[in-house]
Amino acid sequence: MYAGAKVDRLTSDWTPMNTSADAELVTSLRMLRARSRQVCRDNEHAKNALRQIANNVIGGGVGMQATVATAGGVLRAPINLAIKRAFDRWAKADSCHTAGKLHLHDLERVLVMAVARDGEVLVRKVRQAFGRENSVAFALEVIEADRLVDNYSQATNPDNGNPIRMGIEVDQWLRPVAYWLYPGHPGDFQFSTLTASRFIRVPADEIIHLHLVDRWPQTRGEPWFHAALKRMNNVGGYEEAEIVAMRASAAIMGFRQSPEADDPVDGVGDEDDVEDGERVVDMSPGVIMDLAPGEIFQGFNPSRPNAAMDPFLRHMLRSAAVGVGVSYAALTGDWSQTNYSSERAAQLVDRDLWRVLQGWFIRSFRMAIYPDLLDALVLAGEVSIPDYYSRRQMYVEAVRYKPRGWSWIDPTKEVTAYRLAVRAGFMTVSDVISQTAGGADPEEVFQARAAELKTMDDLGLVFDTDPAKVTDKGQAQAVTPGEAGGEGEAGSGDSAGAAGAPEAGEESGAPAEADQEQPREGG
Repeated sequence: MYAGAKVDRLTSDWTPMNTSADAELVTSLRMLRARSRQVCRDNEHAKNALRQIANNVIGGGVGMQATVATAGGVLRAPINLAIKRAFDRWAKADSCHTAGKLHLHDLERVLVMAVARDGEVLVRKVRQAFGRENSVAFALEVIEADRLVDNYSQATNPDNGNPIRMGIEVDQWLRPVAYWLYPGHPGDFQFSTLTASRFIRVPADEIIHLHLVDRWPQTRGEPWFHAALKRMNNVGGYEEAEIVAMRASAAIMGFRQSPEADDPVDGVGDEDDVEDGERVVDMSPGVIMDLAPGEIFQGFNPSRPNAAMDPFLRHMLRSAAVGVGVSYAALTGDWSQTNYSSERAAQLVDRDLWRVLQGWFIRSFRMAIYPDLLDALVLAGEVSIPDYYSRRQMYVEAVRYKPRGWSWIDPTKEVTAYRLAVRAGFMTVSDVISQTAGGADPEEVFQARAAELKTMDDLGLVFDTDPAKVTDKGQAQAVTPGEAGGEGEAGSGDSAGAAGAPEAGEESGAPAEADQEQPREGG
């Protein structure tokens, strides 16, 4: 048999059970959630891990760009711009959040942190207009997972016979049909009046249930910190014990030994005026004490701080970082044990995970609200699309989401690598901007770049950032004979130049004229 399945004297206390994901969660979810919140609230490393997750998955918010195009693939700029402007107006806190407190991008950060800390969160789609000067009948309500009636299990809906698993009513395929909620947060008793419990049944098409599924079937989500909770709690307890020991050690200066043999029970001092058993402490820094005849002062040399504390804590926190899913340096802010190669490798591994989570969030949340939001924008007259209802699916799918990207780790090497990749056709300039410009929109970058170059031309300024005029060696670009306007009009290939096309005269395997850029007006 497998060694991992043997039961002997060394594994007799290792007796797991073959239970389903829901069977394990129903007994543990409430305590896991409470402990995860406590650790994220009180442990600085856990709190930082939560910030790292929100910063890397959401950052400043997931951007959106409508990409409605003609049958020939030409973008319909007026409609796309109208959708983008209407979306930005709705995304303000007063309109998109039922309580009017969270801008859409702030709400996204709250959602990701809730999923990481609590394991799950609910978002209710409310088809009602909120806020002043807002006619879009669509808003979002954030509902903490505590409001799900998670002890409402092994029950059935008396109306249709559907099973209810930890507060979620499902059909025979385990597809959610409705969510059963407490009318208020069960832990918000300080601000609630004492009333009989009344459960609220919300249809599933109004709820977005954000959670990661590790096993199927899995009705509820588990906190991302669950595998590191014990270790982080032990780290906090160990640090507190060490600090108490250090403080106690620092407060003890030494001991005074007396030759007398006092009897601690007779209550009579044998050789001094101090009653037997009484302790005398009268020391302060810098004091020179006179000892009585026969007394000996013995100094105290504490073993604190503990020299083994630092490597032990690094070991514990490395394991906690693996359990949470972030690198050790990102969790602790300690780069003393890293070099460039190891830190770059750690960041690349982290970014692979962040991209996976970004894709999950976009699919689970942003793509879930966009069809309803676009319907509401059209109904409210915020966007005018004559053929919207006959071609709704096309308009709903014509959108690109822009999660945050990351800046260069080693700009010199990575810019060169991206230039070569664009030059070879392995990726586009838009791909580079999306991955490295913090979620910036490539079209907006191109427009800003064109406006910048035009302003420089109008003012007669020449910078070495304009590849149409200056090579990357700082030399003036060669001008094609007979080109009108001289060097000032050769800039439409700016995107190619910025992407890394070799300058005239550089080694490229092709004549220098092949790399000359076309007039900017030609696009």
